[in-house]
Amino acid sequence: MAKGKVGKTVGSLGDYLREQRLASRLSLRQLAEQAGVSNPYLSQIERGLRKPSAEVLQQIAKALRISAEQLYVRAGIVSPETVPGAPVRSVELAILNDPHLNERQKQSLLDVYASFLALNTPTEKE
Repeated sequence: MAKGKVGKTVGSLGDYLREQRLASRLSLRQLAEQAGVSNPYLSQIERGLRKPSAEVLQQIAKALRISAEQLYVRAGIVSPETVPGAPVRSVELAILNDPHLNERQKQSLLDVYASFLALNTPTEKE
């Protein structure tokens, strides 16, 4: 991993966003304008230097006409794993899509939810 990058997940997110932007035939400037973010900020996301919030990912997904959930998974916000017998992380998606919560509240709830899941996961000895 290159020095200064935020993390592997974010790097792959940036690569994925770049691929989607190019497939949509949009310049970096055009996508930034449509998503309502600055051109330099979007460039930093694509290069893996910045980790965008769930709200920014949702704006980018809307501009690219792709699923925000795909971006959440690529950014490491939502786990791609499923719980047997349960919908695919509907709790996480409900938190991320709640307009009454700010970004800090959303992240706090996601962290608590993930910790509860980890506590309730059976170990190999059980």
